[in-house]
Amino acid sequence: MKKRVLVVEDDPVLTRVLRDNLTFEGFEVESVSDGSHAQSVARDFGPDLVLLDVNLPGQSGFDLCQAWRERSQVPIILLTAMGQKSDKVRGLQLGADDYVTKPFELEELLARIHAVLRRARPFTTKLVLGDVTVDFGARTAVRGTTELELTHRDFEILQYLAARPHTIVSRDELLRAVWGYHETVATRAVDHAIGRLRKKIEEKPHKPRFIHTVHGDGYYLAPDGRDLQ
Repeated sequence: MKKRVLVVEDDPVLTRVLRDNLTFEGFEVESVSDGSHAQSVARDFGPDLVLLDVNLPGQSGFDLCQAWRERSQVPIILLTAMGQKSDKVRGLQLGADDYVTKPFELEELLARIHAVLRRARPFTTKLVLGDVTVDFGARTAVRGTTELELTHRDFEILQYLAARPHTIVSRDELLRAVWGYHETVATRAVDHAIGRLRKKIEEKPHKPRFIHTVHGDGYYLAPDGRDLQ
């Protein structure tokens, strides 16, 4: 499964260079040049990492970084032409994972991207949801001593959500990541799959403790059973 990188940058030449090179490196890439549109693009694209320019029309990179950190743990690398230490410190305090000062060497940026991705989402091998234990490596799920009959897609959905605990994942993102769709399609496939999965995992499927719905946005997994704040 390709990692997705969202480039938020208003310089069209730099954006083209980043898109071409990141695509060559095996990433799926989307870009947006206006800060005011970045959040909606990110919600639809579901990036694994954001390259975020500080100086943007519409909404600054600092504002976007703060907004994302209030509801998401998506890794963020700031791109900035500023040399002041205070700006870099501010970005890190707002929740950025790293920063790169322009002009930068492409090899350094790629190394930082891979390093941040390694730190951000280690591969999830096991998931415990109350009395249910899911082993993604062995492709088994048990409630106590009773084995649950999960499909391949059930495991894929759970593992994708488990890598993003307490983070809202949109239906379109799940369709791309799990079903393999490359364009937005009108289908209830995700809702039906989540409903079937809840019947297998949740003690009370109509009052789920672990797999929550955010109406109009998507779903999130709460391994500890807590509602999203």
